[in-house]
Amino acid sequence: MVQGVGFRFFTQRAAEKLKVSGFVRNLWDGRVEVFAIGTPEQHRELRNLLERGPLGSEVTEVLEQPALAESQYEGVFVINPSA
Repeated sequence: MVQGVGFRFFTQRAAEKLKVSGFVRNLWDGRVEVFAIGTPEQHRELRNLLERGPLGSEVTEVLEQPALAESQYEGVFVINPSA
């Protein structure tokens, strides 16, 4: 659950730095969903950053699930509206 710590912006900056494509958005229950397209190495690095989170955050769990790449996110990482 994320409230007021800039987690989506932190995630976007981290993904852009790592050259990962995809999106981040808040979910209705307070969790954050990240859809990341990248190499296994990029995924590992992004996961490490997400597990730490931005200053002032407390990340308790990061879950991963495989997903098919979506071409609309190729080459870009965006903040999507909440779901």
